[in-house]
Amino acid sequence: MSFITANWNPLGDAFYRKTELYDMCWNLRDSGLRDSLVAAAHYGGPIALLREPQRRSPSSRPQLEIYLASGISITSFPWKSGPVVHIGWTVTDELLCVQEDGSVLIYNLFGSFKRHFSMGQEVVQSQVLEAKVFHSPYGTGVAIVTGSSRFTLATNIDDLKLRRLPEVPGLHGKPSSWLVLTQDRQTKVILSNGPEMFVLDNTSCTPVCPPGLSPQYGSVVHMCVSFSYKYLSLFTDTGHLWTGSSNLQDKLSIVDTKKKTTPNQMVWCCRPQSQQLSVVLMWDRLLLVAGICGDTIQFPVDDPCVLVGELDGVRIINSTNQDLLQEVPLVCQDIFKIASMAPGALLLEAHREYEKSSQKADEYLREIKEQSMLGEAVRQCVEAAAHEYDANTQKSLLRAASFGKCFLVDFSPDQFVTMCRELRVLNTVRDGAVGLPLTHTQFKQLTLQVLIDRLVYRQFYPLAIEICRYLKIPDYQGVSRVLKHWASCKVQQKDLSDEAIARAVCVKVGDAPGVSYSDIAAKAYECGRTELAIKLLDFEARSGEQVPLLLKMKRSQLALSKAVESGDTDLVYTVVTYLKNELNRGDFFMMLRNQPVAQSLYRQFCKLQEQETLKDLYNQDDDHQELANYYITASYREKRLETRLSVLQKAVDEFNKAKNEFAAKATEEEMRLLRFQRKLDDEKGAGLLGLSLQETMEVLLSLGLHKHTEQLYRDFRLPDKRYWWLKLKSMAEKHEWEELEKFSKSKKSPIGYLAFVDVCMKSNNKSEARKYVSKVTPEQKVRAHMVIGDLEGAADAAIERRNDSEMGAVLSRCSTADCLLIDRLNRARVSASKK
Repeated sequence: MSFITANWNPLGDAFYRKTELYDMCWNLRDSGLRDSLVAAAHYGGPIALLREPQRRSPSSRPQLEIYLASGISITSFPWKSGPVVHIGWTVTDELLCVQEDGSVLIYNLFGSFKRHFSMGQEVVQSQVLEAKVFHSPYGTGVAIVTGSSRFTLATNIDDLKLRRLPEVPGLHGKPSSWLVLTQDRQTKVILSNGPEMFVLDNTSCTPVCPPGLSPQYGSVVHMCVSFSYKYLSLFTDTGHLWTGSSNLQDKLSIVDTKKKTTPNQMVWCCRPQSQQLSVVLMWDRLLLVAGICGDTIQFPVDDPCVLVGELDGVRIINSTNQDLLQEVPLVCQDIFKIASMAPGALLLEAHREYEKSSQKADEYLREIKEQSMLGEAVRQCVEAAAHEYDANTQKSLLRAASFGKCFLVDFSPDQFVTMCRELRVLNTVRDGAVGLPLTHTQFKQLTLQVLIDRLVYRQFYPLAIEICRYLKIPDYQGVSRVLKHWASCKVQQKDLSDEAIARAVCVKVGDAPGVSYSDIAAKAYECGRTELAIKLLDFEARSGEQVPLLLKMKRSQLALSKAVESGDTDLVYTVVTYLKNELNRGDFFMMLRNQPVAQSLYRQFCKLQEQETLKDLYNQDDDHQELANYYITASYREKRLETRLSVLQKAVDEFNKAKNEFAAKATEEEMRLLRFQRKLDDEKGAGLLGLSLQETMEVLLSLGLHKHTEQLYRDFRLPDKRYWWLKLKSMAEKHEWEELEKFSKSKKSPIGYLAFVDVCMKSNNKSEARKYVSKVTPEQKVRAHMVIGDLEGAADAAIERRNDSEMGAVLSRCSTADCLLIDRLNRARVSASKK
């Protein structure tokens, strides 16, 4: 245990340690980090260097270099834009470069330019003196101070809204020191100008005086805020360090550093549930850790360094190595402190003795059990393993925890198993080739999903997939998401053919759930590879995803074919509507002609919505039959007779072209009927226009216009049976019985005389009905007698015909009072059956 505590340094009641993360892989020149703008992203993020940013010579430009945290080069390129004042990283690991003219250029991790924005037109004239990149609940922000001593803020670069803060009284040029502070979702600027301090917000500039910081301590020349924006530290020109709450309401301490020169950097070093807060100050040859208890720790500095504040410590980067300075977690102190009797320490010793086959292992275990602290000992070992960076130390602690839980009943192994898995993942991503030096505390804050995203963003696809599978992340959140990003990058490779990329994507992605080939194809199209996008769309199973992109790519014919193949009528209508708006009418109709299904659906739509378009469509296709049908339908919408007749004549012409003689003749007869109706309407006011032939004749008969009815009968060659029925019904309804009798005698009835009997009985005129019974044919006599209620006559007719079914029908109508008739019918039926 002694070697683990060898690098521990006491600070008040706590200890601080400096852990080596990497021997840096970069090969910096003799100047190292000197004369360079350096920015390192939080949570073990990448490092950006802009060498000699003030260089102006066109032949020798500044060099922008981007590295992994381990110093492995990602990209490097000469800076060809304007002078850069400040560089910084966003929360998504994108590099921001703030120029003197107020332009902010954004690059991705691999040095590809993404976009830019400006901090305002007035900045172009006054120039940017200083800038800072900060993080807030809204996202990544940028703050600048201009040559006119005005501050401008953008709290979220993805939703750019510039805020120009109020003027600071008495400020000329840049302030002595300033920083951006985010509190309660409000972003403010704290600045010092000589002996004065101010807080700037949207509307006001307020003078402030930190509690306990009297004028005798001098002017504030440097300040910094903690990672959580909870604490603030101020360094004065007399060498005193004031620490307190960031709202300037409470003082924590004032420490005399004995150094009156302004530090190059100042960063808070604290962790969640920290025992001893501290501030790290760096000068050219000294690194000082000042605790709020008043104690300090000093480390010599040989090379220029960069301090990077983290959630639970400070990363110290120089030209040769990178270290992590942090407070030793309490659980680690309990286990590794010399002569510690904590349960975790005893369990670790017990396991070591067990490995030596020593009986002392049992003594240690008994001591833990007597205190009923074995569960707590296991928990301490597991938790301490999370905070250790060395893999061997982790294994020792986890083996001790595994040893201890064997003696526990009903102990859940979930925490132990989860920690083993998480540490294995962390040890993998901490490797120099990956370059993500995350602590377990940072990992839990960052979340697993963000870690996967960062690996994907760095294009460590195989590792990201293995981690997803190892931690059993659902495919749609893990492997599928990685494959989608891989495919989106794959289609941007210019050295491979479209066929090779499409085949590689298909083999790799396959049917992975949650991966849309249309999204990958859209990326290919954005990169100008239309043919590759079409090949990728062939693998997309959902037509609804294929069609919109094909339309966007102007592949209308293919989009229509895919929509038709899908069987989705709504999708077909969507494509057809798009084509109608994009193409001229001739080309549109020609395209529909090659797709009968789409053409049919469009015709149905036009029948309901666009009648004129339907006519043009039929004309384009020379479809005379449908065009004639269209004119027939259109004629009924016309109110003026002349217009209707004109439209019907067009229908006749189209029927003739379609060689449909029957339809043409029927239409001509309709026109003749319309003319006849108009003539009678004008003469008699009968209101016939628009009625059918039968309805017209019924109206004429009801008006007593028999001659006109006869004319229609002859002109339209109405069948005799229909004509007789019309006259018969009309006369019966008007009770013209004499006329009816005359009509029946005019010539032999084509509809028979039973019809006369039925019509008379429907008018409740039995006497008239009897007149026609004698004229009924023998086959209908029985029914005629039964219609008028003459059962004896019906019986006589049935017996005369010797028809058993007819006699049975008469019997069914007889009542008990007709006993003689029933007897007679029964004897007749028996006689008929014998014969």
